[in-house]
Amino acid sequence: MRPINDAHVAEPGLAVVEVAAADDETAFAIQKLLATRCAVAAADRTTREPGEAGVRLRCFLDLRQQPDT
Repeated sequence: MRPINDAHVAEPGLAVVEVAAADDETAFAIQKLLATRCAVAAADRTTREPGEAGVRLRCFLDLRQQPDT
């Protein structure tokens, strides 16, 4: 994954969440759960690191905004 950019956390209420999960289904379920609580710039795919178990997913949260419904 690319490094987290300063702009992603430049203000209070902005956050980057990186999920490590056993599989894609679990990772996307966590992202969906987060999206019910705040605005999320959702990821559309997971990544796999060679030699590491499971998958990773990174999404960007804005706690200042209501989730898209």
